[in-house]
Amino acid sequence: MAINEETVKQVAKLAKLEIEEESIHTFTKELDRIVDMVEQLEELDTEGVEGTYHGLPQKNVWREDKVQQGTDREALFKNVKTRKDGYIEVPAMFDNGGSEA
Repeated sequence: MAINEETVKQVAKLAKLEIEEESIHTFTKELDRIVDMVEQLEELDTEGVEGTYHGLPQKNVWREDKVQQGTDREALFKNVKTRKDGYIEVPAMFDNGGSEA
């Protein structure tokens, strides 16, 4: 498939690109070479060749997610100085309550 200057102008218009008239010829040659390279790749026999999706082999390194009994809440709270409604109570960090943070 040969690329001509009209095709380059049409693609530029669709992509909303402004290309100076002096550059049209250069872009035409470059796009034509790119299309030629892609067409060469299409000629390759890839039957039975597995696709490459990443440059390095990938494997899952996560552990299996298993339900386990958690730590007893009372044991966690035994060293807490103050608590309120099942949570650890800490001093306020902002004088105005943090409304401007």
